[in-house]
Amino acid sequence: MRIVRLSAVTALAVSVWLFPSSARAQQPDYSRYDAYAGFAVIDSPALGLNEHNGFHAQAGINSRRWLSFGGDYSVASGSEILTTNLLPAATQAQINAAQAQYIGLGLLPANYHLAVPTDAGTQTFAFGPQLAFRHYSRVTFFLRPSLGALRERAVPHPADAFQVVIVGQLAPAGFKRDWTGFYGAGGGGEFAVNRHFGLRAQMDIVYNHPFNDILANGRWTFRYSVGPSIHWGSTAGKQRK
Repeated sequence: MRIVRLSAVTALAVSVWLFPSSARAQQPDYSRYDAYAGFAVIDSPALGLNEHNGFHAQAGINSRRWLSFGGDYSVASGSEILTTNLLPAATQAQINAAQAQYIGLGLLPANYHLAVPTDAGTQTFAFGPQLAFRHYSRVTFFLRPSLGALRERAVPHPADAFQVVIVGQLAPAGFKRDWTGFYGAGGGGEFAVNRHFGLRAQMDIVYNHPFNDILANGRWTFRYSVGPSIHWGSTAGKQRK
């Protein structure tokens, strides 16, 4: 995870440092349309859920030099460990009582703690505005509100008889799937390779609470993304400041 974070930051720093002279002049114009596709990681530290090998895509229309509107989609998968401390207090109490009974009957070791391996897949969908800072000819920085919807599917893999019983109560179908909204902010930067191609690095942080029927708390989720972008449909910047 740390490598991905450093990669995004490094990509932005190198893009500014490599071209110090050309980056001083303001961009003379900008493209009307742009699209992006890149590698993504979605990380929810509170759950210990790190979804890697993800994909991130964006498409937008630049209506002003400083303002654009577009859509955003990402998908990633990973794994986590479901433990009782993630559950509501009442559910924790029920599971702990049942666990104590199993231990008392000698069906579980005395130091047993519930920990269910769980696979998860997350998709995000968003649409909205983005602010751009085009002071440098080769580098554009941007900032946006992150508002949208998250779809998550979790598949627990019980490893013993007690876990089978608990999973049967929490996810009778053998999996859980949920939609929820999210809010937060995001931003990053893009280095222009030429008029039509660039390299973009960005990060978003959003708050969300899927599976609120079994998870006690919401969480902050981070998304890191790096990849190429394309631009077309030139617009004269001096006419649309």
